[in-house]
Formats: sequence, structure tokens, C-alpha cells
Amino acid sequence: MRDKLTERVGKGHLSYSSIKYALGDMKLWEMYMRGQLKKESDALKFGTLYDMLLFERDKAMDTYAIIGHDQILAQCNEKTMSSKSPHLTSDYKAVKSEMYEDAQKGGLTVCSGDDWSMANDMIDRLVACGLLGTYLKGKYQVEFNEDINGIPVRGFLDCLGKDFITDSKSARSVSKFRYDVNSWNYDIQAYIYTKVFGIKNYYWVVQEKTFPYYPALVKCSEETLFKGEMKFHEAVENITKWLEDDRPTDKDYAEFIV
Repeated sequence: MRDKLTERVGKGHLSYSSIKYALGDMKLWEMYMRGQLKKESDALKFGTLYDMLLFERDKAMDTYAIIGHDQILAQCNEKTMSSKSPHLTSDYKAVKSEMYEDAQKGGLTVCSGDDWSMANDMIDRLVACGLLGTYLKGKYQVEFNEDINGIPVRGFLDCLGKDFITDSKSARSVSKFRYDVNSWNYDIQAYIYTKVFGIKNYYWVVQEKTFPYYPALVKCSEETLFKGEMKFHEAVENITKWLEDDRPTDKDYAEFIV
């Protein structure tokens, strides 16, 4: 499959994210593989920030420029600073635009002060409850590039412990996370990681994004791993059929029969 992938989409491996797309519209899968679906949602951007602060704090300090209301206002003129709605003034907007532009020129990712503070408060909660020193203790951001039954898969896992794997997730609700596992296909991710590293103990540390940032430790069951395995094979079957099809790929719309 590696050669066929490279020939078709210019990338010789799959990932958890690309496999998710293969459960739906295969045209979107191909667009993702070609790097044509790069727009990130606010939730995804925050998740990236949260994970980097949690597992690679030094890297986060070198990656992000924290630009919040206070930082912008400090660079504005006195009239703007005394305004009841400074964020609506042309001066404020111009300063904000300039600060964003300078950060991006310097290769930095802009982060709001609110998001930065919230991510750090969430991590402080993990420290206080003991999860950071137990189920989030091990090797961080472990890269792998392996074959699963002949299928090339590449990725990073959050935390590799002595006899367990842990993935961190920020969520709107801890109590509804069981539904997120299925709807966001986290079960596929669990299957891939446990298969690659030969470790069956798989956990999610889930944390709500609203105060008091309630955390939970969620163990992945054998049933959930099996569901992930079935989804994985379904996606691979869809990809295999798609790669064997000689249909043109230059159309920017989907085609199917009902």
C-alpha cells in the first residue's frame, strides 16, 4: 500500500486522522492526504496548545506569542485606553493587527491571553488531583512509524508509561465523553496505539474546559478496542478500493449513487 499511497497522494503512510476521514467521503480523505484541508477549528487549536503546554512546555514557550486584550491595550494611545469600548476603536484594531503580523513574521503562533491562562489553569488542576504525576507520567510525544498488518501508520502518542498508554483530551463534558469516543473515533486511535506498542492498558485523561476544569481517568475497555479495530479495517478497505479505482481526482465535488 505504501507505494500506491505515494503515487496517488504523495504520502506513503496513514495516520489516525487520515483513517478517520476514510470512514466517510473518500474525496475528503484524498483532499486531507494532499494537505488541502488545513483549516483548524478553535477547539483543535486549543487542544494543540493544551497538549504542548502539558507535554512540551519549553517548546510551547518558543512557539506561541501571547497576545491578549491587556497586551494590545498597553500599546494603544491614551484616548483608546480611556475609551469605554477600546476594542472597537481603529487604533486598537491597528495595534492588534500589527502585533499579530509581527508575531507571524517571527514564526510564532498567536495565542489569546484567555486561552493561555485557561490551559495553564487546567494543567494546575491535573497537578493538584495527582493525575499528572501518575497516569501522565512517562515518555511524552512518542513518535512511531510502523506497519499494522501491512498498513503503514505514523503518529505520536501523548504519554507512554511503563505498562500503559495515556492520551489527554479536553472536552466540554466528562460525563458525555463515552459518546465522544465513538463520534470522534477515539477508539481507532486507541487500537492503533495499543497495536503498535503491544500494550493493552489504554487510558484517557479527560478534562472539562470550563471551571473548575473537572478531570477524569477513563480506561479503554476491550470492547471499545475491538470497535476501534473494526473501524480501522473498514477504513483500510475503503482506502484500498479507492486506490485501485482509476477515477479522476481533479473534480472538486463528490459523486455517488443512491
